[in-house]
Amino acid sequence: MCGIVGFIGANDAKEVLLTGLEKLEYRGYDSAGIALLKDEDVNVTKVKGRIASLREKVDEHVTATMGIGHTRWATHGEPSEDNAHPHQSASGRFTLVHNGVIENYAEVRDQFLTDVTLQSETDTEIVVQLIEQFANETNDVLAGFRKALSVLKGSYALALIDNQNEDLIYVAKNKSPLLVGLGDGFNLVASDAMATLKETDRYVEIEDKEIVLVERDRVEIQKLDGTVVERAAYTAEIDASETEKGTYPHFMLKEIDEQPFVIRKIIQEYQDKNDTIKVDKNIRKAMTKADRIYIIAAGTSYHAGLVGKQFIEKLANIPVEVHIASEFSYNMPLLSENPLFVFISQSGETADSRSVLVQTKALGHPALTITNVPGSTLSREADYTLHLHAGPEIAVASTKAYTAQIAVLAILAVDSARAKGIELSFNPLQELAIVASAMETLTDQKDEFERIAKEMFATTRNAFFIGRGTDYFVVQEAALKLKEISYIQAEGFAGGELKHGTIALIEEGTPVIAISTQENVNLSIRGNVQEVAARGANTCVVSMKGLETDGDEFVLPHVHELLTPLVSVVPMQLLAYYAALHRDCDVDKPRNLAKSVTVE
Repeated sequence: MCGIVGFIGANDAKEVLLTGLEKLEYRGYDSAGIALLKDEDVNVTKVKGRIASLREKVDEHVTATMGIGHTRWATHGEPSEDNAHPHQSASGRFTLVHNGVIENYAEVRDQFLTDVTLQSETDTEIVVQLIEQFANETNDVLAGFRKALSVLKGSYALALIDNQNEDLIYVAKNKSPLLVGLGDGFNLVASDAMATLKETDRYVEIEDKEIVLVERDRVEIQKLDGTVVERAAYTAEIDASETEKGTYPHFMLKEIDEQPFVIRKIIQEYQDKNDTIKVDKNIRKAMTKADRIYIIAAGTSYHAGLVGKQFIEKLANIPVEVHIASEFSYNMPLLSENPLFVFISQSGETADSRSVLVQTKALGHPALTITNVPGSTLSREADYTLHLHAGPEIAVASTKAYTAQIAVLAILAVDSARAKGIELSFNPLQELAIVASAMETLTDQKDEFERIAKEMFATTRNAFFIGRGTDYFVVQEAALKLKEISYIQAEGFAGGELKHGTIALIEEGTPVIAISTQENVNLSIRGNVQEVAARGANTCVVSMKGLETDGDEFVLPHVHELLTPLVSVVPMQLLAYYAALHRDCDVDKPRNLAKSVTVE
């Protein structure tokens, strides 16, 4: 997700903004910019690329005591200086930064802004132009701001400055995260407390559909109708672990929210200057030379491997077997003549996987490790490594590492296909970018998943997840997440297997969650849902847009069919999180489990 930093005080805002943006770099971004206001003059500096480039470009002689900054990941419009934030209104009076997606930006443009010449391709510029138009009509900036918000549909976190008022930053939020930081003679705005912990540890939360007027010595929160809201500040803990957690109540929720950023980071790290996929040529050679790939993993990484098998076989036409590390180590199957072993591990320290690596190295077979920790044991001892770039994952229940593994496996499969001269019918990096936006849409709807979790799991002792095809692999991960942190006995099954025994366990009120994202099995899985519903199950269908029917509990944003596991798993993670939360479980540190399994 994009990042926002704002500052108003007595000191120079420039360094506060640049440092704050640097703290948000982990989110992933492709452009950045800041706006500094002094004596009615707004100095806007924008770059395509890194904060380091922004630092170099900002005029060192420009000083100001207020300003706003932004890191952007392209959604509407390609990465460019024109599309980078901040954006300005036609007259230059208003300057805006924005996180989120304005769903009705085209309708707003066509209804209100036909006489305005737009300078970018973004939905954000539509917002700042609309604010100026309404501010002129009402002759009142706050009234114009409020009226613009009433027109917008979608998610937004906004920070607006008016060059005719150096004493105020206008702030608003809906679904996208935003905080106000409180200082002594200054105040701040940030999409993540990590951006401003150097300046303050006191914050005020902003709720959806609220406006905040941020001055140097005062902060006022209002509802959209103008009603003033009183809200106490809280102090963010500043020990090392809390700094990593920011203001989230749990690492798991933070890490679920970070998944869009991780996908964008992976795109950045695995694309070259020509915006095509780049993978180490030695890895590419090992992949294309292999007559069979053996994926070795455990737990969540094993489930990612099952999805990766689909990628590699369907795209690169290389046979793949996926094995549980602890079983393979003691019961090695008959191997092919030229195998490549792929070890998937978040930590790179999984003892069962290392045991297999030691055995297969002794046989002279090459190995590739896919891990979040490049210097880990599996990374050091394998021939090759692909890095997940997910950042530290603290919660025991893996979320962002799982989706990072799937994304990297997709990139590996695409690279291998191209190396073999196989033409693909889609742009993988573009499709992954769409996935990241879809993930963001889902993480913005936490209230909905909390509601479903309460309805499905409040008192139950067991639950079932069903799917077919690729969805079957996702429901296995969904069941694992639920059992890991809520202690509900949960199982993921192939829909067609229900009648071969499992349906005997269905009774009145048994929760059954079905995923349907694959067109070729959509009707089949819906038939399975009817089977369990007829026996009293409490059913919940999560479907992909285009496959939905009346009665589906939730419809996912549409993504490429091959990449649906990256999107369909997000609701499952959130359902597990809220189930555990409302059952008073220790979300981040479930009983009997460790983050890195370093013993067999």
